Amino acid sequence: MREERRSLRQRQIEDAAYEVLEAKGYGGTSMRDIAKQARASNETLYRWYGDKQGLFQALVARNAEEVKDHLASELETDHDALSILRTLGPKLLTLLTGDRAVALNRAAAADSSGELGAALSKAGREAVFPLLERVFLRAREEGALNFEHTGEAVALYLDLLIGDQQVRRVIGRLPSPSKTFCQERSERAVKLLCKLLG
Repeated sequence: MREERRSLRQRQIEDAAYEVLEAKGYGGTSMRDIAKQARASNETLYRWYGDKQGLFQALVARNAEEVKDHLASELETDHDALSILRTLGPKLLTLLTGDRAVALNRAAAADSSGELGAALSKAGREAVFPLLERVFLRAREEGALNFEHTGEAVALYLDLLIGDQQVRRVIGRLPSPSKTFCQERSERAVKLLCKLLG
């Protein structure tokens, strides 16, 4: 029960961190502001997260958790690679264009220290990309895709799936995409990938 209570409290603190982040930006956000918003003590935040950068790294990691967990568990199955991409696509697109990702990316763009951008890259792309490479290697072994450089093939898939959707969300030019849109765009990405690399 104690671990469950701590997990719930961490979620509340992280929710408060997003609220402060959206109001003040990364540079203007302090651990004291977050503690006040979450009705928690500074000591608790520092004990659990270390510092502001540690807290925001935790936010980024939690935001990417579902996609990483999905990929890791799919790679343990014997599912074919293209079906893995079809189920991954909507989750990845929803993650990258969701409100929390938008808030983190806006804050990272305004953070002149580059700390938040580095945390986003490390917990996001740098953590997911190697898993995607394994999916693509499986696709090549299965004869579904033909490519020379795995990294280039993964980058092509991400371009087809995401395109400028994330940037347009961050700059406020697109609404949050619907579940149907994410599903259809995922199917389109796999279909075009097969045309280009099949």
